[in-house]
Amino acid sequence: MQTHFTEEDLKKPHIREADRVLRSCVHCGFCNATCPTYQLLGDERDGPRGRIYLMKEMLENPDDDVNVTEQTRLHLDRCLTCRNCETTCPSGVEYHKLLDIGRAEIERRVPRKASDRALRYGLRKALTDPKRFQALLKLGQTFKPLVPGKLKDKLPPKPVDAGARPEGKRHERQMLILEGCVQPGLSPNTNAATARVLDRLGIGLTPAPEAGCCGAVDFHLNAQDDGRARIRANIDAWWPHVEAGAEAIVQTASGCGAFVKEYGEMLEGDPEYAEKARRVSELARDLVEVLRDEELEALKVKESRKLAFHCPCTLQHAQKLGGAVEGVLVKLGFSLTPVQDAHLCCGSAGTYSITQPELATQLRDNKLNALEAGNPELIVTANIGCQTHLNGAGRTPVRHWIEIVDETLQPAASTALGQ
Repeated sequence: MQTHFTEEDLKKPHIREADRVLRSCVHCGFCNATCPTYQLLGDERDGPRGRIYLMKEMLENPDDDVNVTEQTRLHLDRCLTCRNCETTCPSGVEYHKLLDIGRAEIERRVPRKASDRALRYGLRKALTDPKRFQALLKLGQTFKPLVPGKLKDKLPPKPVDAGARPEGKRHERQMLILEGCVQPGLSPNTNAATARVLDRLGIGLTPAPEAGCCGAVDFHLNAQDDGRARIRANIDAWWPHVEAGAEAIVQTASGCGAFVKEYGEMLEGDPEYAEKARRVSELARDLVEVLRDEELEALKVKESRKLAFHCPCTLQHAQKLGGAVEGVLVKLGFSLTPVQDAHLCCGSAGTYSITQPELATQLRDNKLNALEAGNPELIVTANIGCQTHLNGAGRTPVRHWIEIVDETLQPAASTALGQ
């Protein structure tokens, strides 16, 4: 794609990056074929190619506030950032990087209404602090009838009890784990189950309490400076453990994993943190990357269930790990039902299900129809956002896949823990 930036414009790092991404696009339109919002709305401006043209026009004309309007922002807001288009694109266009630049620019030029700003600020403050989120979650569950409709179905019933975690320090192999911001409240058993399963494989997990939200919530709600501040804080929390020889930094939420793996790129211009961020990204591992490299025979599954696996966009499109969890589950003896259009987003997409509830609900219902077609006993996934969003429909229960693996190991795990 031909661009028309001035030499002065190209001195700015974000414009140089936008120019690089734009020039890799050949506007073929293959991306629209797999774009969830284009499939629902049929509007060129609600597909990747159309959004690329909108951002190109906006960035090339920094003084044009006539054609850059709230309508422009609406089309960018409707993007799920699922990155399905990147998987489809034959030219390797890094669309999500252009989108981050475009969203920051439209935020600067077209201020949001006060109510919209308040919602986004509230989401950032409520979701990114684990203790605050858990307090608000308990309050919401207590007064659920009073909670606004689009938030009510985000309130899960009482989560599965987390149970005991093994003493990880007794193992020679040590890994860090990101506890997350909303997952400890919504699904506390996920990380506990992870610790028990890895314990059976001779791997100890070390939490770093000072590490909080990965930064994705702030970053994708256009508070990018706050997001980078969280990145730096997490690096500071992990760094002593990295220097002590931690083998990996494990994420059980694929959304967090995708974001942590990009720390190096996000801080590449920071002289103090660039090298540390690069090292942290190198150490970042989704849980399935750890398990698929281990001798799974040590995990003696005692039973098998018929499952449908929902592969989150952040796992298959961002981390390029489509099929990895399915491979582990099949190897362990689980029966997986086929899922049509497994590449399509469920509509969770971070806070999208709250900021764009109508589209998110359509996508959720379509995804559940596909997941339930094979009559599974349970749906499993690898991201807390997808899990909560899909569960909100009140249909087939949805849990994290590692919890189900852990449940098959309970007798052996109890023995291993000396219980």
